[in-house]
Amino acid sequence: MAEWSDPRVAQTGAGVTIDGKPVAGAAIDAGLRAHMLKVYNYMASGVLLTGIVAMLFANSGMAAQVMATPLRWVLIFAPLAFVMVMSFGMHKLSTASLQAMFWGFAIVMGLSMSSIFLVFSGESIARTFFVTAAAFAGLSLYGYTTKKNLSGFGTFLIMGVIGLLIASVVNIFLGSSTLQLVVSFLGVLIFAGLTAYDTQRIKSEYVHFAGHESIGKLAIMGALSLYLDFINMFQFLLSFLGNRE
Repeated sequence: MAEWSDPRVAQTGAGVTIDGKPVAGAAIDAGLRAHMLKVYNYMASGVLLTGIVAMLFANSGMAAQVMATPLRWVLIFAPLAFVMVMSFGMHKLSTASLQAMFWGFAIVMGLSMSSIFLVFSGESIARTFFVTAAAFAGLSLYGYTTKKNLSGFGTFLIMGVIGLLIASVVNIFLGSSTLQLVVSFLGVLIFAGLTAYDTQRIKSEYVHFAGHESIGKLAIMGALSLYLDFINMFQFLLSFLGNRE
């Protein structure tokens, strides 16, 4: 995400400074809690919106019709387009525009994920969701509270995601159930690691950019990262825990 630096914000031996003035640790802690709460609210609301849209679209019968046509590829790749625009256009987009795109992404993602209601039973989807929510909460809490620096895992985990994408594309043509199980297993592990890593990264970004006008954008992009971690972990777990219709 944001790699640029703000000359007004600096880490010194005395702590965090903004415009050269030291900021009390209590002020940073209070701001960090408010920032993380905003991130989690965005993320949870996005997941809820996606779930509602997916269920309604599937129950309407339109999902089955669309998924039987080439339009399904539009629904599959549309969320990726949103992520790319938000990631590469973050600095140019206003906070309000970025927020609108986040909600639009959640809706499109719901349309794309509606297919799971055509494949798996509602009971198994609900069960997998709650298992994912419990795992996500524990992993995110670990990432927030641990003193261990997880930044070294970032490159390894991103490479793992790229490997998963390549393997998934290859398996579209191979149709191997064994490869699918391997991809799902590795997917759960990789996105579990990313949940902890991204939580710590979001926390560190706040400390680094405290007081910067872009902090609202960072909250939205942080929510997007955690949303993707949650949704991907859920989908991979569904391969193991889901009961097919």
